[in-house]
Amino acid sequence: MPTPLPKITSEDSVAAAPVNLWLARTMIFVAAALWSTSGFFAKAHLFDGWSGGLLAFWRAVFAAGMLIPFVRRPAWSPWLIPMVFCFAAMNWTYLTALKQGLAATAIWLQMTAPLWVLLVGVLVFHEAFHRRDALLIGFGALGVLVILLFELRGANPFSVVYGLASGVCYAAVVICLRQLRGMDAVWMAALNLSVTAVCMSPFLFASAESPSGGQWLYLAAFGILQMAIPYVLFAHGLRAITGHEAGGIGLIEPVLVPVWTYLAWGEQVTWPIICGASLIFVGLALRYLGALRYPSVRGYYSTRD
Repeated sequence: MPTPLPKITSEDSVAAAPVNLWLARTMIFVAAALWSTSGFFAKAHLFDGWSGGLLAFWRAVFAAGMLIPFVRRPAWSPWLIPMVFCFAAMNWTYLTALKQGLAATAIWLQMTAPLWVLLVGVLVFHEAFHRRDALLIGFGALGVLVILLFELRGANPFSVVYGLASGVCYAAVVICLRQLRGMDAVWMAALNLSVTAVCMSPFLFASAESPSGGQWLYLAAFGILQMAIPYVLFAHGLRAITGHEAGGIGLIEPVLVPVWTYLAWGEQVTWPIICGASLIFVGLALRYLGALRYPSVRGYYSTRD
């Protein structure tokens, strides 16, 4: 679950270091596709019995180790404090939701983050409200309701709680990142992951599980391929395209998460989850893809987790 990176405006795109437009789009697509493998790693039978917190620790360790050498412009701001702790909470709640329920439930409930960002932006920061925002809220809320009603009737209701919590934490990270637009994206990602490793370390000491054999390879790939490399690609891709376009391309992530878990581990996605996810997807697509047609309307964030 990668974190969102600061958006780039059309003006920023022109002023940024030259990056081929289609190469940038490819970078964003590959980053989103790599992020979508979160369920593939978390659902691996090698980690049966592992908690979401323990997985979050090891993923953060390997990802931070990969990103730290790429940090070029470290800086300080008080907004970094709530950002790093919300990011750590996002990792824990999302991976816990993955472990306790369906991957589709976890990722699509986390993708409700734009709803919370929109509400805070309008109610707290008095940002403009566009009619497509109402579609985002309406379709998103309806999709969550469908998923919630299904999960509470049978599966694991706690996976819904953790999934929704991860969406709220994700939104909090986005709100912090809005205040940190001028900072190096890789620096913030490395800091987030380092603090996450520290915050999740109690799960390491409290658990009887410890990596061995092939688990080391999986954990290294989980941190480096699923988290660290996508951040580098995403940061470079955002030099040439807007946050709106990156958000639209990034919708491939929640679509692919349940696909990987089905192909790799045979996890079936139920029709209520598909219906709820489809409603959330429609809301997101109308907001992001609509912003591409009407670029004067500002987007809220670029995809991450």
